[in-house]
Amino acid sequence: MKNRISYIFRKPDPKYKSIEALFGVIARHLKEDVQTDAIMMSYAGGGLSTLWKNLANFQKKAYHIYHITGDVHYMALRTGRKTVLTIHDVQSILKTSVVKRLYLKLFWFWLPAICVSRITVISEFTKNELSEVIPFAKKKIRVVYNPVNPSFQHVAYTFNKIKPTLLLIGTKSNKNLERTLRALEDISCTVVIIGKLLEEQLTLLKQLNINYVNEYDISFEALQHHYRCCDMVCFASTYEGFGMPIIEAQAVGRPVLTSNLGAMKEVARESACLVDPYKVDSIREGILRLINNDHYREDLISKGSLNIQRFQASTIAQDYLKVYNEISNT
Repeated sequence: MKNRISYIFRKPDPKYKSIEALFGVIARHLKEDVQTDAIMMSYAGGGLSTLWKNLANFQKKAYHIYHITGDVHYMALRTGRKTVLTIHDVQSILKTSVVKRLYLKLFWFWLPAICVSRITVISEFTKNELSEVIPFAKKKIRVVYNPVNPSFQHVAYTFNKIKPTLLLIGTKSNKNLERTLRALEDISCTVVIIGKLLEEQLTLLKQLNINYVNEYDISFEALQHHYRCCDMVCFASTYEGFGMPIIEAQAVGRPVLTSNLGAMKEVARESACLVDPYKVDSIREGILRLINNDHYREDLISKGSLNIQRFQASTIAQDYLKVYNEISNT
């Protein structure tokens, strides 16, 4: 008899679809091995009221393995021992006031870690961070990388050295947009920025006289289009739990510039141009090297094609299956 996996998701929101898309891919690749269904939360937010309402509305099913896919970690208080909890990162949750940090540690980390049988994280970097928050549950942690969506396929292109198009994903503070823009000053290029720009960022773009296109709340198909149409992807983030744009760009066959630290370095290895995200000069040197050095750029594209083999959906799905089997056998 096949195990039945019930995936627990946050309340649907058209602005936030990455977790749902990720586990949709996983579920499709496990259809021969397990039965799956999805449970969506009815309430959004992280306040006590939302927490209690989601917990109260939950109807536990017998014989199911539950997989809390992220964001609503506290649901482990209802799902019980036969549960996998995926934690995508640590810092973004805990960057807040002392009182709220204690509240989040209690309901998003400490209590869930006690309740569940297994915790999966999406990088060794996140595992190390999480181990400091829940040292008592270190033995429960397993690293299972994010898969690259099979919809991202290699598309041949000719690099535009005269005026390349640079794709930048994300506008939040950790995405390091301001330093990347300063690094582009006086470089002939078109910048495509995905994510809603702040007034300060718009002002900076104007000051630097950068030719740019900005889109946000776009469809998955539109995102794919931008990867296919760009010449390179710049992702000099200061913090990530994983770094999906790295492998998405490499799947399409585009060179990547990313940070030489944390999960980005772990995911990219030697297949991207690694720069110091805190130094504008380092970012600028990396961008210019990718534009001007044909051999270096083509070498990174080739290495990127090899690198993404580690993140094939079929491989990652089997890694999750091993975790589910660990639980069913206990």
